[in-house]
Amino acid sequence: MGVADQTGAAVKRGLWHKIKTIALTDVGVLVKGLDRDTLERVERVLLEADFGPAAFALVEALEGKARRGELRTVQAMHDWLVGAIAAEVHNAGGAGTLAVETAAPPAVILVLGVNGVGKTTQCAKLAWQLQQRGTSVLLAAADTYRAGAVQQLEIWAERLGVPCVTGHQGGDPAAVVFDAIDAAAARGIDVVLADTAGRLHTQGNLMDELRKIVRVVRRKRPDAPQESLLVLDGTVGQNAIQQGRAFTAAVPVTGLIVTKLDGTAKGGAVAAIRRELGVPIRFVGVGEAVGDLEPFDAQRYAERLLAD
Repeated sequence: MGVADQTGAAVKRGLWHKIKTIALTDVGVLVKGLDRDTLERVERVLLEADFGPAAFALVEALEGKARRGELRTVQAMHDWLVGAIAAEVHNAGGAGTLAVETAAPPAVILVLGVNGVGKTTQCAKLAWQLQQRGTSVLLAAADTYRAGAVQQLEIWAERLGVPCVTGHQGGDPAAVVFDAIDAAAARGIDVVLADTAGRLHTQGNLMDELRKIVRVVRRKRPDAPQESLLVLDGTVGQNAIQQGRAFTAAVPVTGLIVTKLDGTAKGGAVAAIRRELGVPIRFVGVGEAVGDLEPFDAQRYAERLLAD
């Protein structure tokens, strides 16, 4: 993978350089300790990279380390910062995994998110990932309010060679998922992957519709949905966190997919999202091709974010 795979190229070229320029103009500064002005400037750099509250935690820990004389070289500071950022975004488990392999078919995956985050494309990428594992997939076009989303998913289904269940425009999204589960069961298909509606997260009726989908799925399969994956745009910072809070309050979200990390200067948003929502990051979207969905790796993310 190239260096732009998990974080924005602009950040990776610049973040560590900016920190060095601020905090390490004189290598002796680490021996003497970092003053408050220097720490505040480092904090500002992290905030500009969209770390959010994680920036304050990182700088507080950095101050303590420097005061105790535990960071005496530039390399030591770099290595510590990589480890600290990796710890901020670390998943206890589940990066790249999907809890469908052990479920009796058809398992159900709901893909959630507002319009514009690449939700429909992520459905296709997930379908491709499952196919690579030998798992059969049926797509459900449950975003019935946006004709473009249904057409886009049908095109992806044709490319991938998988069936796609649709409903009429403006119809009941839960009915589409219901029919998709029946169709998958009849055809012996392993997984139903449902692209749900994505109107603004502030609209209460959208959240009501999502709750209804979950209820209908559970009536068909009490152990389903096996996954409810929320897609968030990594370039929108606090707005992504607000979206995440709304969705996680409405339905049980099992994992996150963070998109648009292929060319953004906001790579720190991953840390902010992970800290604020407390939901594991399963995948990151790093491009438009079907294979551009990668299991999230905290250590690799941090190393690339601070590449020199």
